[in-house]
Amino acid sequence: MPTQVILLQRVDDLGAMGDVVSVKPGYARNYLLPQKKALRASKENIAHFEAQKASLKKLSDEKKAASEKIAQKMGSLKVALIRQASEAGQLFGSVTARDIADVISAASGEKIDRTMIVLNQNYKMLGLFPVAVALHPEVKVNVTINIARSEDEAKIQAKTGKALVAESGNAPKVAEAVDAKSALLEDSALKAEAEEEAHNAETEAKKADKAKSKAEKKASKKTEDAPAEDAGE
Repeated sequence: MPTQVILLQRVDDLGAMGDVVSVKPGYARNYLLPQKKALRASKENIAHFEAQKASLKKLSDEKKAASEKIAQKMGSLKVALIRQASEAGQLFGSVTARDIADVISAASGEKIDRTMIVLNQNYKMLGLFPVAVALHPEVKVNVTINIARSEDEAKIQAKTGKALVAESGNAPKVAEAVDAKSALLEDSALKAEAEEEAHNAETEAKKADKAKSKAEKKASKKTEDAPAEDAGE
């Protein structure tokens, strides 16, 4: 059953300050209420909001103006996050909203909380990504995060606008290098080479058989001569 709440500030895709809206119980319980973005729409809470509406609106306007100034300063901000990753660019781990908030706070000198980072999922690849930061319910700014394996690679990625990853085309090149002999020889040459190898193998086999036969004859003759030598003595 939906839960009715009264919004204490603007919430995207939901409503503006003072709106009474119906939401899923989990959304109210886990997000709107603990984040102080809304109150349960009881008669008492609605009456309390109406009494405080003017002061809440004034406070919100003041915060909005301050946020707009911060947004102007952060508008061109690019921050690097150094992470271990594979040659293909896959991170050994991920970059979270808390990670992004921390690095933006350090770079801008402003207090940025993880709840201000608009993030649907964690980042798991190298590269440059625009991330929205909600400084105020009505003020957002995009900051570019540059996820790289080192500071030097981050500088190169910032300059080229691309992640430094191994291209998939390398695999076929390796295969070509391994089979270079076949690629260089034509079919007739390959056939001739195969025939030569077969002939050489046959020649070696004949030589081995001849040597074996000679050894057997020598051993047999030695056995036949032994009794004659004993009788002579």
